[in-house]
Amino acid sequence: MTFIHPTAVVHPTAHIGAGTSLWINVQVREGATIGENCIIGKDTYIDSGVSIGSNVKIQNNALLYHGLTVEDGVFIGPRACFTNDDYPRAINPDGSLKGNEDWVVGRSVVRYGASVGAGAVVLPGVTIGCWALVAAGAVVTGDVPEHTLVLGAPARRAGYVCACARRLRPVGDGSFRCPHCGWVYRPQEAA
Repeated sequence: MTFIHPTAVVHPTAHIGAGTSLWINVQVREGATIGENCIIGKDTYIDSGVSIGSNVKIQNNALLYHGLTVEDGVFIGPRACFTNDDYPRAINPDGSLKGNEDWVVGRSVVRYGASVGAGAVVLPGVTIGCWALVAAGAVVTGDVPEHTLVLGAPARRAGYVCACARRLRPVGDGSFRCPHCGWVYRPQEAA
């Protein structure tokens, strides 16, 4: 059963999937789509046209701006922000207020099973790969390959992670093993 808190604001053209919960003060703009069985935390902003898959967890105060696609099974931590303007200005060079026609929307994608930590900022045009993990507070300026852990500002690769979110350890032959579940991963660049 879908739950929409009385303080949530959902545009009539937005689509909310079955079993999804929208909590206190969530705002979902026109044309946004949210899949089934999602949890959208308090004070989250989902801009026009944003697409969110099923079984997604978005924590409090996250900001998801126009141009973003979030695939199934993604985790987005509290205060994570997905930007969409490579050249942000309020006005044009002539001093006139910028309108929708005065900029190009930067498109970003968060792939299946990925996690974006608390307070992370993701710049426009970025793809975060399947099962990748963006550390809390990271500033993501470029693509993050699958199963890759990135941290820092700007975000840099700090290793690899399993689907169970544990950091993988090198095996010695270019592959990595999960100490928790035993899964073995061989990055494409090592292949």
